[in-house]
Amino acid sequence: MASVPARDPVADLFRRRLPMRTAYTLVRWKNVLLGAVFYRLSRRAPKLMRSFLRKGAVANLPAGYDVDTHFNPHYNPWDQRMCLIPDGDLFRSISDGRASVVTDTIETFTEHGIRLTSGAELPADVVVTATGLNLIPIGGLTLYVDGSPVDIPNTVAYKGMMLSDVPNFALAVGYTNASWTLKCDLVGEYVCRVLNYLDAHDLQVCTPVAPDTDERIPLIDLNSGYVRRSLDDLPKQGPAAPWRLYQNYPRDVLMLRYRSVRDKGVRFSRRPAPARTQAPVAR
Repeated sequence: MASVPARDPVADLFRRRLPMRTAYTLVRWKNVLLGAVFYRLSRRAPKLMRSFLRKGAVANLPAGYDVDTHFNPHYNPWDQRMCLIPDGDLFRSISDGRASVVTDTIETFTEHGIRLTSGAELPADVVVTATGLNLIPIGGLTLYVDGSPVDIPNTVAYKGMMLSDVPNFALAVGYTNASWTLKCDLVGEYVCRVLNYLDAHDLQVCTPVAPDTDERIPLIDLNSGYVRRSLDDLPKQGPAAPWRLYQNYPRDVLMLRYRSVRDKGVRFSRRPAPARTQAPVAR
């Protein structure tokens, strides 16, 4: 967890000095690039980022607070999702005694709340479940191609938005390290580009093809429980673009918005003509 300002002073300055559209574009890219730098640093220097985040928690919590139990998890930054705290309000609530944190595992529910594996019981009027979910690929739908069901775990994601050997089908998988809508916007633009290309060249079918290697890696690079439990049900990634998700918005902008829709990972074709049946001849 990291404390960040609830209001962005740079964004406020841009809005005062620049036209709204220009200010919006600059702030958007500023946030994207800062997030990307923070993510890359977390992956390449996890010890440094752990130390940085721990020092932030220590500075915002009362002296003697058990930071290493409650705010220094066993996993590295961005192995699971990062939580940003506006103006450190969570830390402030803990310091003021208006909130508390208990780090443990749940054994069972009781008549009055929750019993933990340590034996302690937490009284609770309301319990909000925020874990235990499982990811379901494409909402639990079953895909068929020419009458045969598609084995989704054996498909390879093309540009993170289409599945190998599944024609004319796109899906949106957002970023795990940035706003989900950033990738969804790019996917929408790319689908429109593909449709325009098909129309312009009198084509009807766009089919991704899997890379000519057996190397496969998980689609989502997080070790959260809900991700680990679902990895065997999700499509896979290949070793490199265009079959690899890099969780990198600037890179995806170049690939999905500006580069050609034709590359080694996709095949365009015309729809087969329907079989003609000979009309009966009167005799």
